[in-house]
Amino acid sequence: MTGWRSLPVPDGLDGDRLDSALARLLGLSRTRAAGLVAAGGVRIDGLVPAKSDRVQAGSWLEVEMPDARAEVEVAAELADGLRIVHDDADLVVVDKPVGVAAHPSPGWGGPTVVGHLAAAGYRVATSGAAERQGVVHRLDVGTSGLMVVAKSERAYSVLKQAFRDRTVDKVYHALVQGRLDPLRGIIDAPVGRHPRHEHRWAVVAAGKASVTHYETLEAHRWASLVQVHLETGRTHQIRVHMSALRHPCVGDLMYGADPLLADRLGLSRQWLHATRLGFDHPTTSEPVAFESPHPPDLASALEQVREQA
Repeated sequence: MTGWRSLPVPDGLDGDRLDSALARLLGLSRTRAAGLVAAGGVRIDGLVPAKSDRVQAGSWLEVEMPDARAEVEVAAELADGLRIVHDDADLVVVDKPVGVAAHPSPGWGGPTVVGHLAAAGYRVATSGAAERQGVVHRLDVGTSGLMVVAKSERAYSVLKQAFRDRTVDKVYHALVQGRLDPLRGIIDAPVGRHPRHEHRWAVVAAGKASVTHYETLEAHRWASLVQVHLETGRTHQIRVHMSALRHPCVGDLMYGADPLLADRLGLSRQWLHATRLGFDHPTTSEPVAFESPHPPDLASALEQVREQA
């Protein structure tokens, strides 16, 4: 199955090549975006373009998107909507839904990625703390998207080092309140425990170095869709940094989002999704990359924001 999506070209992409602009808007690789153009699945203001054509701010892109399930490399779905995106002898890449934690932790009795993989018979690396074996990075319970879990000890070691060396390409999409000024930038502000709220984090002088790169993809009446690249990976980093700019993720009530807007859009969590994950394979050293489309609740909220524009 396929479906057409209409996307406005934001000011920040004015003059970009079509394949580059499309990759940024959809969180795809440039190769994948070029493939959509070559297959005739893209139009600019109703006309069929070439991948090298330049886009203009204010134009509308129409994109024919294949059914998300048909694009999954390994058509496997575990409990609670956890999907296997890639599986080999060294690692497994999962598309984590909202409401599933990466691993067990104090105070959390709900489903976890680690638990579901174990229940499905997956053997993961024994490196790391007992409750998070194989987990080399995490996503919040309320954040959906791509995670990699190491199956071999060598893969765990190599991937952990890649995250420390900041060579992993982590791309998120976030819908934030208001319009960012400037439209793109770098947030370099230390993140640490909130001085008064035990379960929150904040920009604090004594925190750990934290760097977030953002770029506005769409600016609308109430909110903006931004693409975020993480240079570091602190707990709640994107949520804290966006809140510090007074542009919290829509629906993120913990960090100051407007509850009325979240209710209007039917959101029960923060609008934040890990849409792309790329790294050098720990065994072959070949670059690999994986993509995840916006889940239904986030896609619905974004469409409502676009309609109000």
